[in-house]
Amino acid sequence: MTLLFAILLAAQIGGKPIRGGNPTPGTPQPEPPNVAERVSVTGCVELVAKDAKPVDGNTVVDSRYALMTLEQPPKVKYKLAAIEGQLSPFAGARVEITGEPKNGVLQVEFVQKLAASCR
Repeated sequence: MTLLFAILLAAQIGGKPIRGGNPTPGTPQPEPPNVAERVSVTGCVELVAKDAKPVDGNTVVDSRYALMTLEQPPKVKYKLAAIEGQLSPFAGARVEITGEPKNGVLQVEFVQKLAASCR
């Protein structure tokens, strides 16, 4: 019975296991986040490139969205860099974003919706 289980499990793997931790050999992997530089900020996610062409949800974008302040008139706090699908559901919403700021762009790691609207 154990031998049968081992054979079935081996058939599920479908090849030799990946060694070295890089599932896509030849493709450079991003640097791990620096936890010491991580910040959490609150504001409103706004689509700032309204006339831009639609992009795939898995595309990394750094100029389509910005985190705006809650004051009136709103001001840009950070440009946001993340995959499109991570930010598009939150456009127009009040959020808390955690990430790493680099040259005025916040590399988004986590997004939490605080309210459905900023108004």
